[in-house]
Amino acid sequence: MVFHGPECNNKLFILLFHPDLLYSSIMAIYFFSDVHLGAADKAGEEIKMKKLYKLLEKIESDGRMVFILGDLFDFWFEYKHAVPKDHLKIIFRLAALVERGIPVHYISGNHDFWLGEFLSREAGITIHRDYFEINEQNKRIFMIHGDGLSPSDWKYRILRPVLRNRVCIWLYQRIPPDWGIPLAKYVSSTSRGHTSGRTLQFLKDYENYARLKLKDGFDAVIIGHVHQPADIAMDGGRYLNTGDFIEHYSYVKLDHGQLTLEYIED
Repeated sequence: MVFHGPECNNKLFILLFHPDLLYSSIMAIYFFSDVHLGAADKAGEEIKMKKLYKLLEKIESDGRMVFILGDLFDFWFEYKHAVPKDHLKIIFRLAALVERGIPVHYISGNHDFWLGEFLSREAGITIHRDYFEINEQNKRIFMIHGDGLSPSDWKYRILRPVLRNRVCIWLYQRIPPDWGIPLAKYVSSTSRGHTSGRTLQFLKDYENYARLKLKDGFDAVIIGHVHQPADIAMDGGRYLNTGDFIEHYSYVKLDHGQLTLEYIED
């Protein structure tokens, strides 16, 4: 349908009577998390990469922006002159998105909070510590990885500031990479097991956290970390969990003002 006249230039008129026109030229925004590259055996990593490449192809076709809500890697640590070499292919694919004009934002998680300058300097990825919020397509959205949100995770909440302390990071960088990286991978695997074993305790806490944020005026809260996809309407807003790329291969998409939880199919 085509409209003529000065009223068509009035955004209020369009918003009230034809909101579809308001979003007609807007491309999608994607959110995903918890890929944990490097955590599985060879066969598992091949499946994971195949699914992840499918998601990146979707982003290339209609994406305007992408948010990674932490734990893309099962472990990431940067030395001054060395980074883990296992995941360079995916980093190059993300850099290609940036070069195509699709901004990539990365919110740090509990497996990659030691992010340094490499991803931002070499791949053009924008790094956000802890959380981030946007106002897009008439939606105010709050995003966070989610580690340490649950009061029941009190041991990690005590340990978290120690792990992120600059002095501790500097000290760990004194360990040679050939020793430091395998050691950190081992510790990372034990951390993943700790979280998966307490998922049921976290789910209700995450819903309660989302309710508090919705009361602060957000339209949606998107969290990762627990590897359990969720799309729950509450208090006039939405709580969504991105799930993971280990078992569910799930992600969240904002398109034409609508948030949906979607899955990569075979």
